[in-house]
Amino acid sequence: MVTTRKGEGRRTLRAFVVELVLYGLLVTAYFFGVLLFLGPRLVQLETQHIRLYAVVAILLILGQAVLLEAITTGLLRLLRGGRSE
Repeated sequence: MVTTRKGEGRRTLRAFVVELVLYGLLVTAYFFGVLLFLGPRLVQLETQHIRLYAVVAILLILGQAVLLEAITTGLLRLLRGGRSE
């Protein structure tokens, strides 16, 4: 019984670390992608239309959360063979 809990705890910890590393890599790629493709437009928008810039920034943050969570969940399901923890 105790070894089962230990094994389950280790699996859970390993899954958490894998998800954390994967999500970190995706956030970094997303950041540099936005910086590369939208950076100059966002700077221009910030200097000319600050309120619109604020709305766009919030939408980018929300989009990042939804998109990266979906990608991470999909990749982890693929790696685990269809299981979701």
